[in-house]
Amino acid sequence: MTIAGIIEKEIEVPDKVQVTVDDGMISVTGPKGKIERSFDLRRIKVVQGKQGTYTVRCEYPRIRDKAMVGTITSHIKNMIHGVTDGYEYQMKIVFSHFPIKVSVKGDELVIENFLGERHPRKAMILGDTKVSVKGDELSLSGIDREQVGQTAANIEQATKVKGFDIRVFQDGIYITAKGRRNAR
Repeated sequence: MTIAGIIEKEIEVPDKVQVTVDDGMISVTGPKGKIERSFDLRRIKVVQGKQGTYTVRCEYPRIRDKAMVGTITSHIKNMIHGVTDGYEYQMKIVFSHFPIKVSVKGDELVIENFLGERHPRKAMILGDTKVSVKGDELSLSGIDREQVGQTAANIEQATKVKGFDIRVFQDGIYITAKGRRNAR
């Protein structure tokens, strides 16, 4: 909403979620866990409104400030959804030439025998993202949307085919479904 030199966006906070703002650090705590993130809030304010709402506002905004109000609002909404429902990605292991063996070891996903290579390829698993392997399906889940998405991207990049014609060698691990768990 824009009122004569003020831009503000309101965020609905469910009863089971607690949001705290402290000097640029925004913490969201819910049933699934806690997410913290720091923002540059020099010209932008995040204030608690009436019961169950927070407002992101900026007085006399420049073009960049207007964009940041929307960005911060979206990040906070994603954090709220993450601590209540979480995020989940589905990936599929595809091979036609050499059978790929995938396993989770600590904070890495190890991909063995990819295109018949002797050395395994590895992909980093970020933060609290949980990866489970069932047959040729991978399931990634977590409360932080960015960490789950970046882990999926790391896995896809680790299985990128180099030095072969990708029309023939379509082996790899690919995202088949992504986004919110229990989508509304």
